[in-house]
Amino acid sequence: MAGKVFFSVSMSLDGFIAPESSEDLMGQQWMELQRWIFPQRFFRENLKLGEGGKEGRDNDIVRETFERTGASVMGKRMFDAGERMWPEEAPFHTPVFVVTHERRDPWELPGGTTFHFVNDGIESALDQAREAAGDRDVRIAGGGATILEYVNAGLIDEFSIALSPVLFGSGIRLFEGVDAGRVALEQVRAEPSPRVTHVTYAVRER
Repeated sequence: MAGKVFFSVSMSLDGFIAPESSEDLMGQQWMELQRWIFPQRFFRENLKLGEGGKEGRDNDIVRETFERTGASVMGKRMFDAGERMWPEEAPFHTPVFVVTHERRDPWELPGGTTFHFVNDGIESALDQAREAAGDRDVRIAGGGATILEYVNAGLIDEFSIALSPVLFGSGIRLFEGVDAGRVALEQVRAEPSPRVTHVTYAVRER
């Protein structure tokens, strides 16, 4: 049976998941937003940042998110930003389908990540990701505009937010433009940790 379609992001208390400009990625605010994940053992091992790291529920959530994901979908903006920052062995280790207008051959990297470029819409990208994922889940990796497209199209089954104790004031707001008349949420669980609060919701059609 096909798996779920989900997204999982870190979000500031005022609702932002990234700075407005991709030039500010890795800046102070973004680093504060993601501060909970950098020390985690699984995250460090996956990005080959060195041995050691924290274990516990935060680390388990990072590992569980990775293990459930059989393929990912992302937008061109996220791909362009990541292409500059990901190590040679990108952290996905599965097929990734990039929603774009660009025509480009698949880009295969060491470690099992292959980027496929899809220029006939979000549903086509999702269909291809589902096929590649098999019985595992498909993660809509980002960015915010791509996540919102999938939410408004009724194609998201579940999502998780790591709510970080940081304020952005401006940037890319996760639910800016959401079709609230169509989307209803059911809380699945909430788990506090010393650094963030993890909340998970099932998505229902209103």
